[in-house]
Amino acid sequence: MTDVLIVGYGPVGQVAAILLAQRGFTVRVLEKWTTPYSMPRAVSYDGEASRILAACGVADRLGDVTELSGEYTWKNGFGRTLLHVRAAPDGPSGWPDSTSFYQPGVEERLAERGAELPGVQVQRGVEVTGLTDHGDRVEVTAVDGDGGPHTYTASWVLGCDGANSFVRGWLGAGVTDLDFTHDWLVCDVVLHTPREFTPNNLQICDPARPRTAVSAGPNHRRWEFMRVPGETLEEFRTEASAWRLLGLFDITPDNARLDRYGVYTTQACSADVWRRGRVFLAGDAAHVMPPFLGQGMSSGFRDVVNLAWKLDLVRRGRAGEALLDTYQVERRAHVQHAIRMSMDSGAVICETDQKKAAGRDSVMLAALRRRTQQRHVRSLREAIVDGVLHRAGDGTPTPRAGEPAPQGRVTVDGRTGGFDDVVGVGFTLLTREPATLDDDAVAFLDDLGAYRLVVRPADDDAAAGDLADLDGVYSTWLGGADAALIRPDFYLFGVAAGPDAAATLVADLRRQVAAPALQP
Repeated sequence: MTDVLIVGYGPVGQVAAILLAQRGFTVRVLEKWTTPYSMPRAVSYDGEASRILAACGVADRLGDVTELSGEYTWKNGFGRTLLHVRAAPDGPSGWPDSTSFYQPGVEERLAERGAELPGVQVQRGVEVTGLTDHGDRVEVTAVDGDGGPHTYTASWVLGCDGANSFVRGWLGAGVTDLDFTHDWLVCDVVLHTPREFTPNNLQICDPARPRTAVSAGPNHRRWEFMRVPGETLEEFRTEASAWRLLGLFDITPDNARLDRYGVYTTQACSADVWRRGRVFLAGDAAHVMPPFLGQGMSSGFRDVVNLAWKLDLVRRGRAGEALLDTYQVERRAHVQHAIRMSMDSGAVICETDQKKAAGRDSVMLAALRRRTQQRHVRSLREAIVDGVLHRAGDGTPTPRAGEPAPQGRVTVDGRTGGFDDVVGVGFTLLTREPATLDDDAVAFLDDLGAYRLVVRPADDDAAAGDLADLDGVYSTWLGGADAALIRPDFYLFGVAAGPDAAATLVADLRRQVAAPALQP
């Protein structure tokens, strides 16, 4: 019997397997394809995704398959800049705001990490055909490439099997479709001679032919072209069409190799049900969004880092099954922000009406002249609005509860670096002064494996176990609060002020997550 059986071994399934195995789970993965997909699909991820990859232990393995996304520029059909963004190399998560990557290379590194963990067993060429939830376990039936039947048993099943998810179909989950569909011809290209592209990532918002040129990681580039009205799919999706359109960027068979071309249809949708009993959805099985902001895979990573710590508490008997209900509550609402922002960006990029495009250009050019382009670049860092959050007496989440927590440079007991490397990843209680907690609260935190740290300015004399806040990140972030409690998925449970701030936060967390027998 396996603790968790994961269906699908793309990057979201890989991250899920690693995060769970690092917590001591046994994990079996069933992947219907015999070999990893050899071409990139996603080409960028955000700072939160980088932080999650670091928590998986692969941050130092990705250097040759990733690069800073750098500049991201939108131009109109006449070559005028509508929007210019430079992705910060040191964002609030402690990582670049955006990283361009070669997906097969990242998947290879994740697979290597999974193979190092004794709890992970991956079986390729095995397709799941049935699930039966018995209440205390799930029975999974599958067939191998020769049609041979197999049966597996797991405490929980996680469907990371993509947009055409078998697991989602088994759940009977409806899909809310926001009706954002456009056909794009995607061309993955390797240049014979490396070339510097300025900007590194470009959107041309030309109503005659919306098109994209972006990094797909070191030595890899992607060009995309939208199908326009009057153009048939049959003529659009040919190799001849790909080379003709690539010629707009001086990309020809003489200077480049076309690794892959194919038509991708954008979607914007999410499953109505993410959990039923012991079966869950994550990643594209739960949500799909337009690719323009690189949020699809990043959102999938946020799914599984949210679920992993909750499953861990339940498996260890430290929380009741009701905690798992908060997975859908938190993630389904949270991902709507990424979907909406991706759709908003796509609506600007995909406009093919000449008059509407001219109006769009006028508004964006005026905003650029006034240096107010940030109005078009809302933060992708979004707060969780419901779930395991510190609550006021009326039951509503308190201000700041659910916001993403930053990562700064710190020194603890002589070690200096990013918070996650120096302290670790888990529940973290930060206070301005040593916390006053009773024995039960201390025992509860110890049982969670929580870190307790007093934040000191960099120039103060820090006692053993104190956190020297080298750049003032945490002192500033605490603001008027005396204590902050951070969850293992890097979101804030809550903040509180006053002499009993820490005790208040810990007591509320204990009420919300502890199994009934362990609650005060």
